[in-house]
Amino acid sequence: MVSSDYWTEDVARRYDDASSDMFSREVLDPTVDFLAELAGDGAALEFAIGTGRVAVPLAARGVPVSGIELSQPMVDRLRTKMDAASLPVVVGDMSTSTVEGEFSLVYLVFNTIGNLREQEEQVACFRNAARHLAPGGRFVIELWIPGIRRLPPGQTAVPFAVDDDHLGFDTYDMATQQGASHHYSRQDDGTFRYGVTNFRYIWPAECDLMAQLAGLEFEARYADWHRTPFTGESESHVSVWRKPLPAEAARAAN
Repeated sequence: MVSSDYWTEDVARRYDDASSDMFSREVLDPTVDFLAELAGDGAALEFAIGTGRVAVPLAARGVPVSGIELSQPMVDRLRTKMDAASLPVVVGDMSTSTVEGEFSLVYLVFNTIGNLREQEEQVACFRNAARHLAPGGRFVIELWIPGIRRLPPGQTAVPFAVDDDHLGFDTYDMATQQGASHHYSRQDDGTFRYGVTNFRYIWPAECDLMAQLAGLEFEARYADWHRTPFTGESESHVSVWRKPLPAEAARAAN
């Protein structure tokens, strides 16, 4: 059984509203532009496709999109936006589940690689991406940089949202790279709803090693979907790895 949290019907029902800022054109347009450019004339596969926040507008650009998603309730929400013939989805674990065909692009957005809470599963996810890629295809991950630099000695939590309607903070176990995102969200009646999601954080260099183990080559890393240069002060990254062409792989093996 995969270590990922399971997104229930209750979570799926509230997901789009709770993440409404991530559905804005300011967020989605550069994301979809970036992915559509890499997909080119080929097809794209999204791991942890969720309710289709990125996949639906990407498909609207004319890119054939398929998905893998662990949570059936999340897929049910996606189906209110696009049918299975237009956007096929396999319900299963993104580290092992497979989809028919080859893809010019496999992608993971919004920190979802961290949903896999064991390093072994994250390595398997990279290998699964490579398995689905056509030669020359790209694997793209959007991932935040762990906020542990803001942890003073003896503290285990870092706030990431503090406003009238939402208090959020991450807690970290430095020995295991395990973390949890805690959310307190104000409801219409003035009460607060508590929710928590668990994750395993990964540094960019660890991602590169996982890609190398999967036979992928590093191509580029940016601070965001606008291709802002990545620096030591960046709080997130969009990283791209490429599956070598057969001749390139043969040369590398010699």
